[in-house]
Amino acid sequence: MTAASGTGRGSRNDARRAIPPSVLLVLVGLAISLVGPNLSLPASPHLILAIVLPGLVFEAAFRTTLEVLRPAAAGVLLLAIPGVVVVAAIVALVLATTTSLSIQESFVVGAMVAATDPAAVLSTFRSVAVPVRLATTVEMESLVNDGTGIVLFVVALGVLTGGGSAAGAAAQFVVSLVASTGLGVVLGRSMAVIVGHVHDHLTELALTGLLAYGAYLVADAAGVSGVISTLAAATVFGATGRGSLTKRTIERIDIVWEWVAVLLTAAVFLLIGLSIAPQSLIHAAGPIAWGVVAILLGRAIVVYLLLGGASQLVAWIGGRRTGSTASSEPRHMQIRLAWLHVLFWAGLRGAVSVALALSLPTDLPNRDLLQGITFGIVLFTLLVQGTTAPWVIRRTGASLEVA
Repeated sequence: MTAASGTGRGSRNDARRAIPPSVLLVLVGLAISLVGPNLSLPASPHLILAIVLPGLVFEAAFRTTLEVLRPAAAGVLLLAIPGVVVVAAIVALVLATTTSLSIQESFVVGAMVAATDPAAVLSTFRSVAVPVRLATTVEMESLVNDGTGIVLFVVALGVLTGGGSAAGAAAQFVVSLVASTGLGVVLGRSMAVIVGHVHDHLTELALTGLLAYGAYLVADAAGVSGVISTLAAATVFGATGRGSLTKRTIERIDIVWEWVAVLLTAAVFLLIGLSIAPQSLIHAAGPIAWGVVAILLGRAIVVYLLLGGASQLVAWIGGRRTGSTASSEPRHMQIRLAWLHVLFWAGLRGAVSVALALSLPTDLPNRDLLQGITFGIVLFTLLVQGTTAPWVIRRTGASLEVA
């Protein structure tokens, strides 16, 4: 869903709910795992991601038009690519310093929790009225950095288990991002051409499903990021294929994909609760606390210094060129301080982090500890940040500002 739809459907009463539905589902899953029978996931973590992520990514990306995305694109890329690496590095440094984990093991944890989760973020912003550009930045960041985080995890795990070099890992990271994007662009443009020759709305709807999951599976089979490929494909298809679709067809596509996204979001939060073993949280209580400190510190550095600093620099350069001051520049050139506060607190983690933790090799040393730290961080972001995000938005006044 786009920011615009979130602001249109949201209400103040929804925003003030004590427990958001997503958090409630996590708590139900935790309760079942605590007092119920020992349940295992119905499928592998990789399969769950392959089912959940393409649907969520396509739904949000297709709804976001270029007019809405263009002003936020630079900030999204800054948060989603270098921002993820910075957070992972800070988590690694903090855990390696304060726990018994090695720097390589700590970086694997950092990679698992560095990216915000699309299901968690989209669930929060469905019921909170915020400016379109701010919601777009938060939502699109969660989609792009989801793919970035998975690529970073694969690279970090390879270094830990295979002993690869840092230079080789960095090259692999860049190549994967570029190749995934290129593949998605080609598939999205190709599907737009195909849809242009189709005049049946059911067939057009089926083709969107083929594009969403096909782009993910093709990229995954090619050894690159399925999430980034799907995101690029959906964005290009939405930008170039809409002209071939009737208004009624677009509305039907939006309705169906919104319904799919709601079901996927509900299922994934329930699975999060079922996947987290309470005893793992107890055993890793100390490292979890340090991990929480690390992600908050990393998020603050990325949002306030990296993004906020870049925004101020762009505004200052623009002011120098026009002979005016940065403060008198057009508002779109700067990111408001209230928005930075929201971006900082909206860094929720969820299904992706849990699935990556569950996918760790069974013979990996300290596997239980790595999983426990990741699970604890996810729960903190969902139960603490997820429940207080609407309050932060109201308190900062971000919901009252005009986009």
